Amino acid sequence: MKKKITIGLALILAGSICVSAQNDSAKNKLYAFQNTSLSFEERATDLVSHLTLTEKLALMQNDAKPVDRLGIPAYEWWNECLHGVARDGVATVFPQAIAISAMWNPAMVYKISDAISTEARAKHEEHIRKGERKRYEGLTFWTPNINIFRDPRWGRGQETYGEDPFLTARTGVAFVKGLQGNDAKYFKTIATAKHYAVHSGSEHNRHIFDAVVSRADMFDTYLPAFESLVKEGKVYSIMGAYNSVNGAPACANNFLLDTVLRQKWGFAGYVVSDCGAIGDIFNHHHYAKSQPEASAFAVKAGCDLTCGGEYMSMEKAVANGTITEKELDKSATRLMLALFKLGIYDDNSMVKYSQIPFAENNSPEHNAIAKQAALESMVLLQNKSKLLPLILKQGTKLAVVGPFASDKSVLNGNYNGTPAAPVTFLQGITNKLGGTATITTNNFIKKPERAYASDANRDDSIAKLVNACKDADIVIFCGGIDASVEGEESKIDMKGFYKGDRTDLNLPEAQSKALKALKDAGKKVILVLTNGSALALNWENENLDGIVEAWYPGQEGGSALADILTGSYNPSGRLPITFYKSEKDLPEFEDYNMKGRTYKYFKGTPLYPFGYGLSYSDFSLSNGKLDKTIANANDSITLTVDVNNLSQKDGSDVVEVYASAKNIPQFRAVKTLIGFNKVSVSAGATRKATISFAVASLRQYDESKGDYTVYSGAYIIKVGQSSADIKLSLPLTVK
Repeated sequence: MKKKITIGLALILAGSICVSAQNDSAKNKLYAFQNTSLSFEERATDLVSHLTLTEKLALMQNDAKPVDRLGIPAYEWWNECLHGVARDGVATVFPQAIAISAMWNPAMVYKISDAISTEARAKHEEHIRKGERKRYEGLTFWTPNINIFRDPRWGRGQETYGEDPFLTARTGVAFVKGLQGNDAKYFKTIATAKHYAVHSGSEHNRHIFDAVVSRADMFDTYLPAFESLVKEGKVYSIMGAYNSVNGAPACANNFLLDTVLRQKWGFAGYVVSDCGAIGDIFNHHHYAKSQPEASAFAVKAGCDLTCGGEYMSMEKAVANGTITEKELDKSATRLMLALFKLGIYDDNSMVKYSQIPFAENNSPEHNAIAKQAALESMVLLQNKSKLLPLILKQGTKLAVVGPFASDKSVLNGNYNGTPAAPVTFLQGITNKLGGTATITTNNFIKKPERAYASDANRDDSIAKLVNACKDADIVIFCGGIDASVEGEESKIDMKGFYKGDRTDLNLPEAQSKALKALKDAGKKVILVLTNGSALALNWENENLDGIVEAWYPGQEGGSALADILTGSYNPSGRLPITFYKSEKDLPEFEDYNMKGRTYKYFKGTPLYPFGYGLSYSDFSLSNGKLDKTIANANDSITLTVDVNNLSQKDGSDVVEVYASAKNIPQFRAVKTLIGFNKVSVSAGATRKATISFAVASLRQYDESKGDYTVYSGAYIIKVGQSSADIKLSLPLTVK
C-alpha cells in the first residue's frame, strides 16, 4: 500500500497526468502509464503490466477491445490509404499506386502522402469528437504495398510501385515519410509496408500457396524495398503475407520476421498479419496442429497483431505451455507503444497533428496535388503520326467514345476513397475543348463491365459505334481494363481473367475489334488506356495514331488527360513496369524464380521497356561524367550529365542510370537501376542533372557467404531514357 501511495504522490507532483478514462474508477486511480513525463516505452510497459491475459489478447487483434477499468478505449487498427484515405467517405482520390510510381518523382510522392496523412488525421480527430472508433477511423494504415510486380498477370500489381526494387524503394520511402510525419515525438499516422514477403500472386490460391524462392532472388528482388523502408523510411509497421515462403507461413516465419526483419535490419515496430492469415497457418498451410498452436507460432516468430480474432485462442496455448505470457507481453507492449507514439492516450494539446481541422479534408490544395500527380503519371506510349498534341481548328469534330469515356469508377482503381467531384475523360475533354470542337460520344456498350463481353450483340454495338463516329475528324477511344476484373481475390472467371488475376495480356477482344473497325473506317484514333498492369498492344501500337497510358488516374483524371492531349502539359511519365508482347514471353505465373522476368532478367524484346515514355519535346544526353572511375565498395559516386532540350517546347526528361557488369559472372542482372532524376528543361536549353549513387547498390547476394557482396571488377554505368534506350556508357572499376 505504501508503494502505491508513493507512486501516486509522485505522479501528482509531476503535474502531467493524462487519462483516457472510460469510467469513474479509471479516472480516480493513477497509473504510471498515465504520466506523460515518462517515456513512451515506460508507459507502454506499465500499461501491459496491469492487463489480464484475456485483456492482452483482446488488444492484440485488429478490433482491440476497451479496458474500461484502466481507461483504455477501443481501437480499430484496420485502415487503408493506398492513394488517398479509403473507405471513409469523401476524400481526395489521388492516382493509383502504380501511377504514383510512374511519376518517377519522390518529392511529388511525399507531397501526395503528406496530403493523405493530413486528411487521415482530420478525419480521425472528427471521429473521436463524435465518439466513433470503428474500422477505417483509426491512424494505423495498411499501406504501402511494396511487393515486386514480377508478373503482369497479377491482379494486385496496380497497388504496387512496379517491378523494380530500387524504384519501389525510392517511391515507398517517400510515401512512408509523408504518412508518418516529421514530428520528433509523435507519429502523424503509422504506415505499414506489405505484404512481407515474397508475395505477388496468384490470387486464387494465396491462402495455401508456398512461394519457393532462392536466397539470391529473395535478397536481390523481393526484400530490398522492405529493407529500405525499415532502415531509411523508418516504417513502423509491417504486414505479413498470406502465402508460405519456402515452406513456412509468412506470418509464422522465424527467418523473415526475426532473423531478417528484427535482427538483421533492426526493425523496432510491430508486425500485423494479413486478414485471416493466422487462421491459414492451421487451416490451409497445415503448419500447426490447432488454432492456438498456429497463433502461438505467429507471436513467437514476431507477428504481434492479428487481423482477425485468432489470438483469443491463445488462452489455451498459455495453459498448455505452447507460449508464455511473457512472450505475449512483448507483442502487447509493442502495440501499446505504437498507440502512445500516435498520441492516442495523450491530450490533444500535446499532439500538433491533433490540431488539424476537418476542413483540411478534400481541400482545393489537395485537389491541385491530385491533378498534378495525374499529369505527371500519365505516359505517352505512342505518337505515330504526331497527331498529339491536338491542334484543333474551330468546329473540329471529336468523338470521345469507349467503355470508360464517362465512367467515374475507372478513375479510382481499388482501395480508394470517394471523390467529391470526379472528372471523367469525357467531362475533362469537354471542359477543355467544348468551345472549339464539336464533341460527340458513344459508350460502345452501355455498362463498362460489358467491355469484356463476347455476346451476340457486340458486333451490332460496334457497328453503332462506327456510325456514331462517322463525321468525327478524330476519335478518342477510352478503353483498357478496370478494377472489376483485376484486383484482389474475386469470383471473376471469364476469358482473359481468373479470380482477380489475368490469364493473358491482350486488350479485351470487344475493344480490339472496335478499334480495328474504326481504323477500317478511315478514322484517326487515339487510345486512352486505363489499367493497373501491362497490356500487349501489338496491333494497336502499329496502327493507332496515339496511345496514352492513363492508369487509374484519380479524381482529376479527365482534366489531366485533356491537358496532355492538347499540349497544355507535356507528358513526362515513365513506365514502372515492362510491357511485354505476349504472356508467352514469360515463365509460368506461379514460378517465383526471377529468370526471364522484369527488365533486369528478361533477354527478349519488349513492346515498351521499363522506364519508357515519350514527350512532346526531343531530349538528348551528353557530357556524362563520374566523379570517380575507380572506387571501393563503401564509396558514393556522383554522376553529372547534360540534358539538352532540342525542341521548341518546355518539358521534363527522366535521366535513368543503370549498371551492368563486364565479365563478372556473379552479377546476375542484365542491368539494374541505381539512380534517376526528373529534370525540367526549357525549350532549346541545356540543364545539368546530378545523380548520386552508392557503390553498394551494385551488391549481389552471395549464397555461399549468406550475405551481400559487391564483387570487384569492371562495371558499366549506363545513362539513358529507358532501360532499353541507353545513350551513354561510362566505365567504373570496383576494387
